[in-house]
Amino acid sequence: MSSSAASPSAPSPARRVLDWRLRFGVLSLVWGFSFLFMKVGTESFAPFQVTLGRLAFGTAVVAAAMAVKRERLPRGAWTWVHLTVAGFLLNALPFSLFAFSELTIPSSLAGICNATSPLWGMALSLVALSEDRPTRRRVAGLGIGFLGVLTVLGVWQGFHGLDVTGTALALLASFSYPVGWIYVRRTLAGSSHSHLSLTGAQLGLATLQLAVVTPLFTSVPTSFPVLPLLAVAALGVLGTGLAFLIQYDLVAEVGPTTAQMVTYFTPVIATAAGVALLGESLSWSTPVGAAVVLAGAALTQSRPRADRGRSEPAPGTDRGPSEPAPVAPSVTPETARRARQGSRV
Repeated sequence: MSSSAASPSAPSPARRVLDWRLRFGVLSLVWGFSFLFMKVGTESFAPFQVTLGRLAFGTAVVAAAMAVKRERLPRGAWTWVHLTVAGFLLNALPFSLFAFSELTIPSSLAGICNATSPLWGMALSLVALSEDRPTRRRVAGLGIGFLGVLTVLGVWQGFHGLDVTGTALALLASFSYPVGWIYVRRTLAGSSHSHLSLTGAQLGLATLQLAVVTPLFTSVPTSFPVLPLLAVAALGVLGTGLAFLIQYDLVAEVGPTTAQMVTYFTPVIATAAGVALLGESLSWSTPVGAAVVLAGAALTQSRPRADRGRSEPAPGTDRGPSEPAPVAPSVTPETARRARQGSRV
């Protein structure tokens, strides 16, 4: 746990600047608008440049939080190796893929593709994680969810008018998240380092990866238009750095099951923002398919009634599959106890 973790006693209301519902709403808005920010950023900057800027700004926010809380970077060679892989799978790769996808597809479609992460995650966890059993409810959720994907893509029209490459990149980005989560769960779930420390190191390593790749495939921009530059800054400061901090606070206070519900609001906000502010077109199959995708995703995440009375898992062991996730925390009885009591991470 963090050296700055709260005492086991439940926090007083005065310690919370905003009610968790308001923070939940802020997180939904920030992640929903992230796809609009990417779209605006890629109008003037190369996708790798947008991703590098996003990671740099996000890392700066988390680094500032670490400085305030006097957190230290993790130790151990293997921890850094695992964090390097996590940074690639959960940050560098999906961020870049989404940025490239939005060169040819609407931001609203990218946001809907992002909502397929819990479907990919459930399908993978049934194979890779022995504790996730293939119940009929989960299998039904997978089937419904992927039916929704086909509806969004308009399969009966032969994908007419759809950019296959851009859509495939967005779906691949969504697939990268659960691969990263499973990797983290297998390699870092028992780490004694704090959430903040691991997240800061992970984002920093992802930033270094993009700092190496970006100059190889792009040239220095000849101009820095204000609006796209602000969009990249907002994408990093709000959609990456601040969002991670808000989410961890929510997980600690209300538990991962409630916190992960933000996943189901993100594509709705992304679609509304794209249509209202960017003038993106919207056919009937997109919102209908998105609703089916979210219904399937919710079904895969639901638990049988007999399991609902059991205690919540520790923060990070049952992540919400929306925006890129920070690494999992230490999973110990003390962690679980503090999570149930609402202490800060």
